[in-house]
Amino acid sequence: MTTAEKYEMALEPVEVVDAELVEDDDVPGAVAVLDPVAAVLKALDADAEEHLNYIRPKKTKDGYARDWEIWGEFHDWLAERTGTPLPLSKVTVGTFVSFVTYLDQVVEAPPNTIERRITGVTSEARRFGYPVPKEATEAARRALKPLRLDKKRQQRGRGKAASLSPADLRAMAEAPHERQPQPTARRRTVFRVPELARLRDQALTSLKVAVAGRNEEMSELDDPDIEAVDEGLMVAVPSVKGRPPRKAPVTYGENRSTCPVRCWQAYRAAKLAAGAAPDGPAFLPVDQWGHQSLQRLSPDGVGRALARCAKYAGLTGRRITGHSARRTLVTLGIKNGKRVDKLRSQGGWSANSPVFWEYVDEGAAFEDAATEGIGL
Repeated sequence: MTTAEKYEMALEPVEVVDAELVEDDDVPGAVAVLDPVAAVLKALDADAEEHLNYIRPKKTKDGYARDWEIWGEFHDWLAERTGTPLPLSKVTVGTFVSFVTYLDQVVEAPPNTIERRITGVTSEARRFGYPVPKEATEAARRALKPLRLDKKRQQRGRGKAASLSPADLRAMAEAPHERQPQPTARRRTVFRVPELARLRDQALTSLKVAVAGRNEEMSELDDPDIEAVDEGLMVAVPSVKGRPPRKAPVTYGENRSTCPVRCWQAYRAAKLAAGAAPDGPAFLPVDQWGHQSLQRLSPDGVGRALARCAKYAGLTGRRITGHSARRTLVTLGIKNGKRVDKLRSQGGWSANSPVFWEYVDEGAAFEDAATEGIGL
C-alpha cells in the first residue's frame, strides 16, 4: 500500500485543457487582486490634492469656486439650447470651446477674465476628480487667442492700473481733511477724515510705492518687518502666494507728505498711542470716528485705501488701484535713471516677467525717442 492510499489521499485524474488569460472584468464573479503600490500612490495623490487646496489663498479658492458656478450656469444655458443637460464632469474639447463662446458672446466677458475662468474650471474639475484632457484646455485657449486681438473686446475689462506721478502722490497725501459728500449720496453732511486714518493712508501709500508692494504683502507686514536704519528703513517684505520674501531698502524722500520714512514714523507713533501692539500688524483699520481695530488691514482694504485717497484728491478719469503703486515705482525709477535690476529686485518681479518689462518700456518711452534730434 502506498502512502497516499494509506491516508486516503489518492489524487483523482484531471483533464488538462488549453486556456487563455482573460481580464478579471471578463469573468463573472471574479475578484480583482489589490495592487498595494497603486493603492498607496492613489492615497498619496488624494492627500496631496487636499493639502494643495488647503494652502491655496482664500481669495483664489473663492475665485475658483465662482468659476465653477459659472461653469454650471453655462451648462444650464447649453441645456436650454440643446434640450439635453450634460454633467459638469464632462470637460471636453467641445464643451470647453463652447464655454469660451458663451463667455464671449453671452456674458461678454473680457479676454483676460475668460482665460482666468478656464484656469478656475480646470482646477476645480481636477479637485473633484474629473478628468480634464490637455487637448481640451489647449483648444479653449486657441479659441480665446483671436479674441485677445480684438480692441472692442479688450475694452470690456476695467483696463490696466494707471501709474502715478510725484504730483499725484502729493495731491493724495495732502487732500483736505474735510470731504464733501458725493453728488449721489443721500446724506449731505461733510465727512472729516480722522487724523489716525489720514496718517495711516499717507504711510501706506508712500511705503507701498517705495517697495512696489502688492496688496497682500502690505496686509501681512508686521511692525518688526519695518526696521529703522540710518539711511531710512529696511523692509522685510513677507512671502505671499508662494512668492519668495525679499528685503527692500527705503530711503528718505524729498517731500514730507510723500516721504515713506517720515510718514511711517508719524503713523507708527500715532497708532501706538492709540493702543496698537508694538509688534503687531503694521497697518490697522480705522473707522469713520477714528477708532482703531487691532486686526490687520485686509488686502482688499489696502487696495481700497489707495483708491480712496486718489478719489478724494480729485484724480479721476484713470483707473487707480492698489496695483498702481507697483507700476509707479518702475516708471518713475526708469525716468530717473535707476538700474533695471534694482527695480526688479525691489518689487520682487521674476527676470522674465512680461508685466515688469512693460513698465520699463513705459518709463523709457521718451528716453532717446525716435523723433528726438532728427531735424523735425
